[in-house]
Amino acid sequence: MTDTARPIPDFNSAEHWVIESALKERYGHFVATELADSELKLDPEAPVLTACPTVFWSERDCNFLIFKTGEDRYRCQFYYSDEEQYGTGRAEFDELAECVSLLLKLQADHEKQRQGVHTGMTGGQIKQP
Repeated sequence: MTDTARPIPDFNSAEHWVIESALKERYGHFVATELADSELKLDPEAPVLTACPTVFWSERDCNFLIFKTGEDRYRCQFYYSDEEQYGTGRAEFDELAECVSLLLKLQADHEKQRQGVHTGMTGGQIKQP
């Protein structure tokens, strides 16, 4: 539970490094990120929205968000449009590296499904964009 009287600290340089390193490993090049603030409902039982520092980036026609919900607490999602939004199936993470890596893995799997790629297919069966 987050203390709503105290603001959530911004992403620090070590957290930025974790995100940027994961993105460079995933995409093979530097990916620019943007900082923002998002209002999230941290307690499902309370109607209160809390301002949360957010890291945003876009890559391969997909948008990504990582929300800092407290000290060493993170949420994330990726989306293509207002109608196509996805999470990881996990409410929160206490390790940023795990949050980012699972987000990127699930989006990569989803990207393959959107392209019609399934386990067991040969290279000749895969549609080329």
